[in-house]
Amino acid sequence: MNDISLDVLPTPVRALLTDDPIELLTFAADASREGQVAIATLVQIRGGAARALGSQVIILSDGRFAGYVSGGCVEAAVAAEALLAMADERDRTVMFGEGSPFLDVVLPCGGGITVSIHVLRRVEEIEKALEHLKQRHAISLRYSPERQQLLAVALPADRAGWVGDSFSTIYRPRTKVIISGQTLDVRSVARLAECSGFEVTVLAPDKGSSLIRELVDPFSAVLLLHHDLEQEIPVLEAALQTSCFYLGALGSRRTHRQRVDQLLRLGHNEIELARIKAPIGLFGPARDSASLGLSILADVAASRLETFG
Repeated sequence: MNDISLDVLPTPVRALLTDDPIELLTFAADASREGQVAIATLVQIRGGAARALGSQVIILSDGRFAGYVSGGCVEAAVAAEALLAMADERDRTVMFGEGSPFLDVVLPCGGGITVSIHVLRRVEEIEKALEHLKQRHAISLRYSPERQQLLAVALPADRAGWVGDSFSTIYRPRTKVIISGQTLDVRSVARLAECSGFEVTVLAPDKGSSLIRELVDPFSAVLLLHHDLEQEIPVLEAALQTSCFYLGALGSRRTHRQRVDQLLRLGHNEIELARIKAPIGLFGPARDSASLGLSILADVAASRLETFG
């Protein structure tokens, strides 16, 4: 390690207020064309923590950074360590909070975290990850502290964590929300979904059942906001044949019983129909479109967390 002082390095300053993994990877890829970049990854949690394993901060050699490995209390210190790593041209691992030598950095949760800082040497691995995500495929970046190497792996593990002597960070496409219906609720839910950072597709009334198989992937949520079972059933039957992680339908428990009875008569089985979340949403009954939208999207977010972590 060299004896470079923080006094001669840039002052860390936050460049972006985001924790979106795709935005962070894009930030890293774009910045790498102009100068050095470091990626700091949360690789260990001791006690409580504000962020999940695999959370990241991207740091540029001019001091700008983006992302989070805590609630915001240690990111500037992480960036300072990354600037030293870039000046030294060597990766490093740093502890904060409980068990850390930095007595002036205390995590409000009372726990501790370990952050691995990698000086990016091959931006091609980041670009490969971004291309996979663009094609709506999951991918991981596997980091080896011993080899100071970052590799994109197309068959990611289920969860972020250590795989042997390497740490695997998982990246998945953004949630795609596919909405079918002809009501005010559709517009309200679509608007709230876009504000939440979801990709949104509203199906044309006459094309829902034919298009849905082309649009849905494992990272999709299908929302059926019909007030007419006859209009809904063809779209619902098509959705049942997809790999969506969430499938919800509007209506009361009585309406859902009628829905299930009709689908059973059409040849579907109880196990298949158990996928349908109805009444749709996390809470209810919702008596206005805004409350319904909040209820549905909260349920979608909770279901994605349960499915993928």
